[in-house]
Amino acid sequence: MSAISTAPNARPVFLITHEFYPVRGGIATFTEEIARASAGLGYNIEVWAQSAPATIERPDWPFRLRRLPLKGTHDVWCQAQLARELIRHRRDLRHATVYLPEPGPMMTMMLLQFFQAFRPRRLVLTFHGSEILKFTRNPLRRWLTGQLIRRAHRISTLTHYTQELLVAHFPAAAEKIFLTPGALRSDFAVVPPKPATARKKIVILTVGRLHPRKGQLLTLQALQTLAPDVRSRLEYWVVGGQSKGNYEPQLRAAAAEKPDLAVRFFGNIPDEELSHLYERADIFAMTSVNLEQSVEGFGLVYLEAAAHGLPVVAHDVGGVSEAVREGVTGLLVPPRRPAQLAAAFEKLIHDEPLRRKLGAAGRDWATRNCWKESAAALFSPIDAETEP
Repeated sequence: MSAISTAPNARPVFLITHEFYPVRGGIATFTEEIARASAGLGYNIEVWAQSAPATIERPDWPFRLRRLPLKGTHDVWCQAQLARELIRHRRDLRHATVYLPEPGPMMTMMLLQFFQAFRPRRLVLTFHGSEILKFTRNPLRRWLTGQLIRRAHRISTLTHYTQELLVAHFPAAAEKIFLTPGALRSDFAVVPPKPATARKKIVILTVGRLHPRKGQLLTLQALQTLAPDVRSRLEYWVVGGQSKGNYEPQLRAAAAEKPDLAVRFFGNIPDEELSHLYERADIFAMTSVNLEQSVEGFGLVYLEAAAHGLPVVAHDVGGVSEAVREGVTGLLVPPRRPAQLAAAFEKLIHDEPLRRKLGAAGRDWATRNCWKESAAALFSPIDAETEP
């Protein structure tokens, strides 16, 4: 366990998650940063997370960390393992605030909520987007979610989009919702502007897990429709690992169809190496789409790209417009409009002053949110409430 520094008599907060370091992605980053910021506000934070090698723990975490004997999936076995841990520690949880920042532990708490002995003193939830649609798909799960929301003391979302989506499906959440927008990682430094230099290639960069919803194939296809002399001036860099299915082979096969557009696959790389790729790129692209029950609720990666001074090309779906300002930090295109997407890329490729203008605005835009403000919205108001 890591050392912890808290205010005297700070109330305990148990943050329970299936997505935590070394897992990468928006929810894992959100969870870690909220824990760090809450500890900085004086809250007595203990994170319960999925199993991981002890060698990867970070000594600078200002909170306690308990690794649970579970992989962190959403299957029945994992839910049962988490339920067993919650029941074992029910005496501690009953007098504390329990914060569930993602859907995995919510599904376990949906079943335990009916037993007074297992209910925490305070329950705080965060919804990101896709889980709202998944919870409503099944009538029983929808009812269980509604009951959990009624028992929650605080509920948060990262964007107005997700807030509206949640209230539309679960009106009882309306009086409990706070916005807790994402921000840059605490170890992230805004990169100063790069001097203008003559470059042989213009690099378009995408960072995200390889999944159809993230839209790497759509970006690739849009770039491939550009004129041959334009394609020859480009490189498309794809960072991220295969999540499941055959999406990566599909991407590689599509890239091979027009070899005059250079495409490089980097896989998963450490943050320090990723920073170097950002610095060498000219345009950031993540053309996410809403796919079945999965939506793009926000996208912390857009902020990281903006902080590196990169103009962004994205689809105007979900909460993306709250991470990318149209015409200010990037260009937003309606989904499933390949010609418009290609035109957005072509506009930035041919207009270096515009790229630099959008990139400069992005640096300021990326720093507007603060993790401590989000943590305060989650927990500070609770202290002033009377007992339920």
